[in-house]
Amino acid sequence: MLKNFWYACEFSSAITNKPKRVPLLNQQFVLYRNSQTQVVAFLDQCPHQGAALSNGWLKNDCIRCPYHGWKFQNDGTCIEAPANQPGVSIPKKASLKVYSVLEKYGFVWLFWGDLPEKERPPLPSFPEVKNPALRPLQFEFKWNAHYTRLVENSIDPAHSAFVHANSFGSGMAQQPQLPEYETYLEDWGGSSLINLKQHTPKGIFWRYTHRKNYSEIKTIRSFYMPNIIFSDFERFISFVAHVPVNEYTTVSKFIQFRSFLTQPWADAIFRKYSVKINQEDKLVVESQRPKIIPYNLTDEIHTSSDALSLAYRKLRKKCLDMGWATAPF
Repeated sequence: MLKNFWYACEFSSAITNKPKRVPLLNQQFVLYRNSQTQVVAFLDQCPHQGAALSNGWLKNDCIRCPYHGWKFQNDGTCIEAPANQPGVSIPKKASLKVYSVLEKYGFVWLFWGDLPEKERPPLPSFPEVKNPALRPLQFEFKWNAHYTRLVENSIDPAHSAFVHANSFGSGMAQQPQLPEYETYLEDWGGSSLINLKQHTPKGIFWRYTHRKNYSEIKTIRSFYMPNIIFSDFERFISFVAHVPVNEYTTVSKFIQFRSFLTQPWADAIFRKYSVKINQEDKLVVESQRPKIIPYNLTDEIHTSSDALSLAYRKLRKKCLDMGWATAPF
């Protein structure tokens, strides 16, 4: 796992004035909104005797520990330990560390690392998600897999003809060859553009976007370090945060956008279809060994169709070489 990045850890809509536990990077955080609707983030652990603050409650803009009632302000300062006699001071060590958070693209982002604010990698730029003509749909999917394998799965175009032969990859099943494509690299990410000539795949999505039996589909896949994915299949856009819970578990949080069938009743159809696709990936991704993609670029074989995945591995290796690893990486 990598430090010194902003991690999209939860949907903005999931954070309210009720403390919520958010697992991330082998840690447990507690997030809530204060009276100004700003998100506050601490480790989900009272410094007194380790109780989970997420089981507590908010009152007068402070979070109260459920075990002994210790009371913490939004800046992490403990201002009350109810069992203490009057005049007994509260140790300064009782303060909670406040973690930097931002809200953008429908997510709460938490910074994990030790870089000064001005040196931190910026959030990615995805202006498409602000398009009012697009219908957003949020859902999540849990995997028993390391997030690096899911990032690669999301940006890999070659597996669709086999893993998704009964869904959106059905149009490639008889013609799995991919055209040569270029990758476009940035400081903290990369993207690819592929024009696929294929038979119209199965499924309601493709029936609305490609009415001909044989068509060319422009696909854009992008990654942003360390775990953000953006894909554009013309009238269907996905923004995904593969949230690393620990080395064995990832929760993928999706916000999909579509420019057709934008009525609310259609959400259930697209949610069901997306779950089907993830279930197809699940069997394969959870079987991969080693669980974490290798540090050495030559430990697994790569071909030209793996260009974007290889770009991700190179950028990840660069981060590891800078000392940005948190064990296990």
